[in-house]
Amino acid sequence: MGIDLAYAMGPQPGGGGGQGSSFMTFLPIIFIFVIFYFLLIRPQQKRQKEHRSLLGNLKVGDNVLTSGGIYGRITGMKENIITVEISDKVRVKVNRGNIAGVERQDVLKTG
Repeated sequence: MGIDLAYAMGPQPGGGGGQGSSFMTFLPIIFIFVIFYFLLIRPQQKRQKEHRSLLGNLKVGDNVLTSGGIYGRITGMKENIITVEISDKVRVKVNRGNIAGVERQDVLKTG
């Protein structure tokens, strides 16, 4: 009886195997990759593109938020170093990549 069971679990002669079954084996992996692309990879690329655009459009006088959570106003710019005034006569140098966002003027005045 044990031999008959093992034989029944083996591949059936003359059918079932072929090109279609190998494609069906990889179909769930392809489906998972497509889901990851649309839910994780594509939105991250979009955010990176927007951040690069934001960093490229910085100018003196912009109110910014650093990635460390410090609000300030840009008083000077070099290639990768931005001088940010965080209080009267208190200026810090920040790497351009550490600017998290630009704040609108009306938000800072009313807040």
